[in-house]
Amino acid sequence: MILFPAIDIKDNKCVRLTQGKFDKVEVYSDDPTEMAQKWEAMGAQYLHVVDLDGAKNEGFQNRRSIEKIAKAISIPMQTGGGIRNRERIKNLIDMGVDRVIVGTMAIENKELLAELVKTYRDHIAVSIDALKGKVAIRGWQTVEDVDSIEICQVLEAIGIKTIVYTDISKDGMLSGPNFDIYRELSEKVSIKIIASGGVTSLEDIKRLGEMNLYGAIIGKAL
Repeated sequence: MILFPAIDIKDNKCVRLTQGKFDKVEVYSDDPTEMAQKWEAMGAQYLHVVDLDGAKNEGFQNRRSIEKIAKAISIPMQTGGGIRNRERIKNLIDMGVDRVIVGTMAIENKELLAELVKTYRDHIAVSIDALKGKVAIRGWQTVEDVDSIEICQVLEAIGIKTIVYTDISKDGMLSGPNFDIYRELSEKVSIKIIASGGVTSLEDIKRLGEMNLYGAIIGKAL
């Protein structure tokens, strides 16, 4: 199982939100590139970078930070946050981002997503962010009446190879992940699953690894 250190960027700074709430922000570093190099030096195999401003307003004001990280590290990185069109995906891949993560697009524009999967294949992943089993979109600000397990099955059918599944209620709480949902996902889909939200301890990581998940994202706990 791959461990993905998370770098969440807001206003070109490394921050952490609690349960995705933009009014609960803590700044950890003014230099996202330095943080990325730190995790690489400590043995990270892959980084998870989120553009929080993009997730909220679809802007690209953290472009400079993302591009600097991609150039400064030798390990691959995956990036998400506000990626809702073909141009943004191409820009990120051209910068050196290995895997681009879309979220809202998977709910609002499956036709475009299906086209993009044919073009970019393994370089596209989908983030499923769930609250009480329902999918949240647009930076977690809107919860849709869409079952999170069922949408994962739909995404597998159109060719998505990797899903980042976040239980929003666990995010940033340091209370452990939702093991039940990852067990259910493992039984109902055969695509790669990256666990996100609440991964706090070595015991959490061990339990997720025993489920044969592809990866786990670690944020605030680090």
